[in-house]
Amino acid sequence: MPPAKKRARSYDPAKTRTAVLTQLANVREAVRGLGPEQLDLPTRLGEWTVRDLITHIGMAVTAVHRAVEKPLPPKQTVTVAEWPFSTASNAAAIDDFTRGLTARHPDPGAYLDDVDRSLRALLDEHPGSRLLQTSAGALPLADYLVTRTVELVVHTDDLNAAVPALDVPYDRQALAAATRVLADALALKAPGGSTEVRVPPYAVVQCVEGPRHTRGTPPNVVETDPLTWIRLATGRVSWQDALAGAKVSASGERADLGALLPVMA
Repeated sequence: MPPAKKRARSYDPAKTRTAVLTQLANVREAVRGLGPEQLDLPTRLGEWTVRDLITHIGMAVTAVHRAVEKPLPPKQTVTVAEWPFSTASNAAAIDDFTRGLTARHPDPGAYLDDVDRSLRALLDEHPGSRLLQTSAGALPLADYLVTRTVELVVHTDDLNAAVPALDVPYDRQALAAATRVLADALALKAPGGSTEVRVPPYAVVQCVEGPRHTRGTPPNVVETDPLTWIRLATGRVSWQDALAGAKVSASGERADLGALLPVMA
């Protein structure tokens, strides 16, 4: 993995905490009235049903709990922007764990309520500076909480795709953090300064090897909205489909990001 050449982006721990709790509350409220038929609907995530997806959202949050229970690591070994590269290798284990949780929690709404209560207690007990040993590596709790915004926003979008009538809202701060994490991951994956990727109003990064832009309008520009960027970065939509649907604009010979996406699978 290429090393970061720029100063790592910082995130306000208080805003991150609020964003995670708010987005979790958005999901909890939306799924409260789902009946068995809706819970058994398919999703775009392989064989997972809506019930599995909701359980997985809770599992993604309680990853914080499981990390706190592990021995304290000696030093930080991974950054927030590097975290997205670790998820693909854990896909099989995540699938097994999710299915086991679904079997143990027949009422996914009640499960999410329990997750919310336990997360609040955990965050009140442990400082954000506490190092955690996660599946991606060791990083502070406050930074790991930033990665939970990605999980929550991405899977909220999966839930909305499976049950459009839910129309679960996206917390602005959670959406902003998720957008920035995935944009910074792209900049790590393809370091350089020839292409500017713009995701207004939340992120702008430069990436891709080639002549570095210094002033004026960059010769290679990619621009899209936050949800389309998140779908591109996580493989929910392909680069070609986004272009064809006018969901992304790309100008310049180095503005084709198709070979670099997704950054998180």
